[in-house]
Amino acid sequence: MTQIVIDKKKYVLVPEKDFRTLQRKAALKMKTEKTFSIEEARAHSKKLIRKWAGEK
Repeated sequence: MTQIVIDKKKYVLVPEKDFRTLQRKAALKMKTEKTFSIEEARAHSKKLIRKWAGEK
């Protein structure tokens, strides 16, 4: 790991292998978004369409 300073800002350089490992660990900690079933998606899209149509 190497630190460099550019315009009074510190940056850290890590090997690509370590970076990929860190990236994978961070991705596993993220919560995934809820996916809708087909019926739920249709109901949600109809609700949004009605909302957008009402604004015009």
